[in-house]
Amino acid sequence: MHYSWIRLSVCLSSLLWLASGAAWAACEEGTHREGKARYIICRPSGLWNGGLILYAHGYVSVPEGTADPNAWKKQLALPGGPSLPDLVTQYGFAFAASSYTKDGLAVLQGVEDTMDLIRVFKSLTGATPSRVFVTGVSEGGLIAVKALEQYPGALNGGLAACGPIGDFPRQINYFGDVRVLFDYFFPNVLPPTAISIPASLISQWPAAALLIGQQLQANPLKVAQLVSTANIPIGLSSANAGDALLSALWYNVFATNDANSTLGGNPFDNNPRWYSGSLNDWLLNLRVARFDAAAAALVEMGKYQTTGNLRRPLITLHTSWDPVVPAWQESTYAKKVAAAGKSHLLVRYPVPRYGHCAFNEGEVLVALLTMVLHPYSF
Repeated sequence: MHYSWIRLSVCLSSLLWLASGAAWAACEEGTHREGKARYIICRPSGLWNGGLILYAHGYVSVPEGTADPNAWKKQLALPGGPSLPDLVTQYGFAFAASSYTKDGLAVLQGVEDTMDLIRVFKSLTGATPSRVFVTGVSEGGLIAVKALEQYPGALNGGLAACGPIGDFPRQINYFGDVRVLFDYFFPNVLPPTAISIPASLISQWPAAALLIGQQLQANPLKVAQLVSTANIPIGLSSANAGDALLSALWYNVFATNDANSTLGGNPFDNNPRWYSGSLNDWLLNLRVARFDAAAAALVEMGKYQTTGNLRRPLITLHTSWDPVVPAWQESTYAKKVAAAGKSHLLVRYPVPRYGHCAFNEGEVLVALLTMVLHPYSF
């Protein structure tokens, strides 16, 4: 549910015209960043077209990464199909991806870890890529945008899919809002509060998720109010509400403690918020749990914000009804780009569909082709 890779690899198989005669991947794995991150670098065993595609993976929770240091690589596997590196290199591109030097909230580390792949590639191959592109999904989408804004001289373009690229604090507040409103409508289901997650809840999440699902199914009126007050995108079918709520709650449960630690305190703040959309908004706002963000966390979150000051082309993909990273993230970023006078470098592909990173091959192919053929990417 929380893995946010897209079928980038399948789409790249259509790029045959970019390189003929290329063969399957020759991959090397190792560590970099003082041994704190793992990389995979793959090259075509035949003709290389000179291009290098960097891939920033999505969120890996601390429990997942602790249990399996290779958990991030699961996002490179396609169900019933070949791997992303195989399909990329089959048609002439080199491929590089890395874990991050920390699990959980790893945007700042992810930018540097991903950019360091260029150095690793040069060291391993003795070759300098003619063009380098950075791509990413979900958390990796924000990493891709931050990298493109910070290192335009090293990159030719980027593709950010379903990432919180517009307003990072607002994304934090979205997850927090979903949790406090869930606790209001369904009290005593999740312990204890939106900003304090016990280890027992994390370890017993499958059972907790089952209980949540049962509660949601038994109380459709409460579900409707929760979706309305939290502004959770569910698309054109109310049947999506259960999946949407569980998806958003997963991030509250698995990401909150690490976010608090990484940001220097609780980043969630809903004290000034007026929630609306319930049958009794006055009662809701009187009784819903309220929290103040720590001053240090508010300052630290500034480092996770994007500027919109593009100097290389960026392609964005976002579904219209994404319950994890709502589509207003992409439109908010577009406003930043416009304010910076850089709209000519942004190509937006909104996808009218429910789901987090729920793109098909054709949609991603168009985005990739736009990225590599954009006149400002040469």
